[in-house]
Amino acid sequence: MTESLSVTLEALQLQRAAQVNMADSASVKGSARIAQKPKNFFGYFVIYAQATPTKFDIALLITGLIFAIASGVPFPLLGIIFGQLIDDFNSETCNASATTPASPAEAAFFDDLPSGEVLSRLNGDIQTIRSGTSEKVGICISSVSFFVTSYVVAFIKDAKLAGILVSLVPAYFIMSLVGGWFIEKYSRHMSNCFAAASSIASEGLSNVVVVHAFNANDRLENKFTAHLRRARNECLKKALATGVQAGLMYFIAYAANALAFWQGSRTIADTVANNSHGTSVGSIFTVIFILVDATLVLSQVAPFLQIFGAASAAFTKLKQDMDRQSVIDGTSNSGIPLPPSTAGHFELRNVSFTYPSRPERLALRNVSLECPAGKQTAIIGLSGSGKSTIASLMLRLYDATEGSMLLDGQDVRDLNTRQLRSCIAIVQQEATLLDRSILENIAHGLVNSASPAHDHLHATLVGPRLAAVAAAIRNGQQASDAAQAHGSEVVEIVEMVQHAATLADAARFIDNLSEGLGTIVGSNGTLLSGGQKQRIAVARALVKDPKVLILDEATASLDSKSEKEILAAVSRCSEGRTMISIAHRLSTIQKADKIIAMRDGEVVEEGNHSELMAKQGAYAGLVQMQNLNTQPSEGTNSSSIDINQSEQSRNESPMELAKSKSKELVSIDASEKPPTSPSSEDRSQKPKKESVWSLASGMFPIMRPHLLIAFLALIGASIVGAAFLAEAVIFGNTVGSLTPCETPEYIRSRGNFFGLMFFVLAIIEFFANIVIWVGFGLVAEKSIYTIRSESRTPTGLLGYITNDGNQIAGLSGSVIGIIFSICINLVVAVIMTLIIAWKIALVCIAVVPLLLGVGVMQLHVLAQFEERHKNAFNQSVSISVEAINSIQTIASLSLENETLAVYRRTLHGPRRETTAISLHANLWLGLAYFLGNLSYALAFWWGSKQIFNGTYSQTQFIIVMFALLVSAQLWSQMFALAPEVSNARAAVARVLGILEIGSSGATGASMHEATTAKDIEAFGTTRSVAANAQGGMDVELRDVNFSYPARPRAPVLRGLNVHVRPDQFCALVGPSGAGKSTIISLVERMYLPISGAILIDGTDITHRSDISFRDNIALVPQEGVLFEGSVRFNVSLGARPGTEVSDEEIVQACKLANIHDTIASLPQGYDTPCGANGSMLSGGQKQRLAIARALVRKPGLLILDEPTSALDAESEKLLQEGLEVASRGISVLAIAHRLHTIRKADTIYLIEGGVCVDAGTHDELFTHSESYRTNVLSQTFGG
Repeated sequence: MTESLSVTLEALQLQRAAQVNMADSASVKGSARIAQKPKNFFGYFVIYAQATPTKFDIALLITGLIFAIASGVPFPLLGIIFGQLIDDFNSETCNASATTPASPAEAAFFDDLPSGEVLSRLNGDIQTIRSGTSEKVGICISSVSFFVTSYVVAFIKDAKLAGILVSLVPAYFIMSLVGGWFIEKYSRHMSNCFAAASSIASEGLSNVVVVHAFNANDRLENKFTAHLRRARNECLKKALATGVQAGLMYFIAYAANALAFWQGSRTIADTVANNSHGTSVGSIFTVIFILVDATLVLSQVAPFLQIFGAASAAFTKLKQDMDRQSVIDGTSNSGIPLPPSTAGHFELRNVSFTYPSRPERLALRNVSLECPAGKQTAIIGLSGSGKSTIASLMLRLYDATEGSMLLDGQDVRDLNTRQLRSCIAIVQQEATLLDRSILENIAHGLVNSASPAHDHLHATLVGPRLAAVAAAIRNGQQASDAAQAHGSEVVEIVEMVQHAATLADAARFIDNLSEGLGTIVGSNGTLLSGGQKQRIAVARALVKDPKVLILDEATASLDSKSEKEILAAVSRCSEGRTMISIAHRLSTIQKADKIIAMRDGEVVEEGNHSELMAKQGAYAGLVQMQNLNTQPSEGTNSSSIDINQSEQSRNESPMELAKSKSKELVSIDASEKPPTSPSSEDRSQKPKKESVWSLASGMFPIMRPHLLIAFLALIGASIVGAAFLAEAVIFGNTVGSLTPCETPEYIRSRGNFFGLMFFVLAIIEFFANIVIWVGFGLVAEKSIYTIRSESRTPTGLLGYITNDGNQIAGLSGSVIGIIFSICINLVVAVIMTLIIAWKIALVCIAVVPLLLGVGVMQLHVLAQFEERHKNAFNQSVSISVEAINSIQTIASLSLENETLAVYRRTLHGPRRETTAISLHANLWLGLAYFLGNLSYALAFWWGSKQIFNGTYSQTQFIIVMFALLVSAQLWSQMFALAPEVSNARAAVARVLGILEIGSSGATGASMHEATTAKDIEAFGTTRSVAANAQGGMDVELRDVNFSYPARPRAPVLRGLNVHVRPDQFCALVGPSGAGKSTIISLVERMYLPISGAILIDGTDITHRSDISFRDNIALVPQEGVLFEGSVRFNVSLGARPGTEVSDEEIVQACKLANIHDTIASLPQGYDTPCGANGSMLSGGQKQRLAIARALVRKPGLLILDEPTSALDAESEKLLQEGLEVASRGISVLAIAHRLHTIRKADTIYLIEGGVCVDAGTHDELFTHSESYRTNVLSQTFGG
């Protein structure tokens, strides 16, 4: 067995271990690799043709191809040199008795092919194509060259033996492909299980307030551990498949050696018997050396073929999109130019429309309407009535299925699309921003402006200067100074942006940001709140000075005061332009020149406010539902309760909610988020320094139940480590025995014996590898399952499953077995070689550090190249992904060319950087090969000198040489696992820290208790929750002072006094940030006050650790928070802890929440899956299910934090009627911005600046509170 073979085999083991751990980690994120084969073999090469290569690129490709082929040739030739060296040794041994060597033979050296590739599971077709066209192409070509050269040399040296060893090729390929299929299969199953468990953990972390409020820890953790159990089983199957594949890899290699030396011994014996010049032991060694290595190297090409196929498949899909002719091209010059005199008169004539994704449902049905030029037209109606669809047709984001959309009498399909969009600006309900600075985002409105005054700014807007100005502002420069440094056009743009920000009421919050206009908003504006995003979007529309302005719920996330100010500013600057407003809040459009009411995709009536009110039709009915009567009313004792949800929650994605929630324990009102200290956040990511011993001690109790399995796995690792030394001993004795100086009988007997030894070694290696992978895999998965299913609240589970669990598995799994086997190998090798030939051993040991450094250098350079190569293109890929995700915004702003220009600019830097890194990497790799070969040259020179001096025999030299140098190479390869070990150590520290903190309230399922029977979705018999017999709860806040821990010097509540008496309906009103949601957090005991008392039924909860009072409280938060699972499961989460609710109670709660009919119409009814974060349901459906979840608890206190403002007036009214029935006999505490919903409250507390400034009924506050009366009037319809 050769040194190169040993290192290659073990390197493949290391590669497999690293890939397994990376695949585990990547699978949690849900990334999936394309595994399709190209339809046409030549389809792969089309990628290079489509890249439009320059002459320089072509020259590089040809040069790389030539040198890749050349790089595979020297390795087989080194086998010839080494084989000839053995023959020289044998010849010298035969003549030793008669002659003394005049001079030592020339030493030969060789190097092993660096094995292993750092494979990353990258998301997206672009990254897949990059991966399939990078350095792997060169490795593949080099490997094929190696393989072809090896077989040419092998057939020249010994055609018969080479023909026998051809069987290695199908054996290795079958082993690789079949084993890979099973590993991929179990990895896919494991990925699905982890994705489901990760979804539950992520939802628990994102919605920790709801989890705590409903004490839903147990039920969520039962579902979580059920998924982990299934994942554990798949992991064990994967470990078995990997172990069998690794064992077969060793078995085939050692069995091939056994066959080759057995056959070779007979050939040599025949040569000696016939006294002919036939095959020598050097020739046999050359054939074995190059063919076993060549087959192993070629087997590494198999995964690359899949990657190349994936790249080809990805490019085929991408090319289809590239070649597809767009029906609506916003960048084309085709179409009728828009005349400068365009007035902006839109007309729909008999328009019907269906969305391509929902062809079975008509969004518009034969609609005919007009939006007069220079007037304000409002479109109102229920959710889903087609309002936003009309706006999309006006922008020609879609074309009407039937009928015509006309602008100034011209069909928009005949007009130039880019010029059509140049005269329109839209502010959508879900404001979409690009991942640039605030300055650039607002300036995007100018890119396709129809105003002639903006024409000279176009080159600046699509160039890099605005980004440079934003960077300068982030570095501390004033915006005006930074602009002046880049020219007058930039100064003009900055001034226009600042003016538009002022009109949109965005200037104040921008000025308060540390980086001002240079602030990066994040992907889709995730670093800003919903209200801030909408203000930026309004400014982006206003800066364009459009002829047509479309506002699609543009102020939905703002409070009444901000909304009124912005709409007034928009109205002032919109005189003479066409304005189209889409709204649910009818008070914002009562002054429109024309109001169009829609229902189910049809126009039901139109006219101005007075005309429609006189008709007493659909519009008047909606007005009556939303109107806030300003006259004192009599007998307001009925608890007419309605609650509103800020539409910000509709605009926030689950990931945004997760990010905001992960920074704080409680954040119900976005405007009242406690500040997060960046420094403290950063520190939280760094585990405290712990010694290896303390970490091992901490993990020991977790692994204690599995010590027997771990012990057996360590024995297997020891056997594998010792097997390399046994291989060196067998190989040394085999070469020493097969000399032409011996008799034919002796040669045959030695060939039989050592061939059998190699075969026995093959069997031992096969089973030992299975023991290692299965044993350590079993220990790892059981231990990680224990950690992941430990009784924790969901806040710690997401980190366990996505990062720490997999990193610890990397340490306690197969990786530690490989590390242990290599350590055993090195220690025993040093001891054994010093005993066998200490003079040779000392020189080889002195070379070991150099070889270690060479190995580390190779791995470091390769890893650095791959990592930096990937990171260099991340920005460009993120831009393309963002453009696809924001395609409607890109199209409406005509930013296609600008986005493409930015994308191309981001590629210039990475291309230069990648070229520099490539040169640097190859220089170091060349040096690494040189030093490695120099080390071998020294070892061979010194060893041959000792042989010719008669100090040691050839057998002793070969044993020492292979034992030490193989160990050194394996040790250097082991450094590839250093990141896994480091990450695992940090993960252990974090996990032990969390386990030490503990959670007294956690009572989730343990690894043995989580059974299907405990899943609330699978209950058999039910226990009804008794109705609250004690009536409403009494809640009182006495002189409460509070500030968030992250900002202790910023008081939120100042001596607050609020009292909710039993069976009363109390409401909290006030501006955003006044402290309303903080009050709810304190009542739920998410925080403790600095001073004062919070009494629940007369008991001060601030001095009690018992949180059982939450069992009698139900919370309806702003967001319609749902979890992965069925409708039944989500509603059942509202049940009191330890109880289960019946189907009848679930149905009753859903009827009260006005959601039962919707659920009943679904194909699966109450078993309908809600999807992750309720993604399968609409916003209104999620909100009503959240209310049903609260009502099924039959609480003593119902807390309502604006959960229905996104609903239309009719749905709002039906829900209100259900709440009136459900709230009888209980206490209710509601937060509201829309005052008509709490007009009948028993007590309304007016909160301003953390203080209760006034309290009373609606009539009382309207009479004596100026701020309350102003707020009421701003929401009241006139005339």
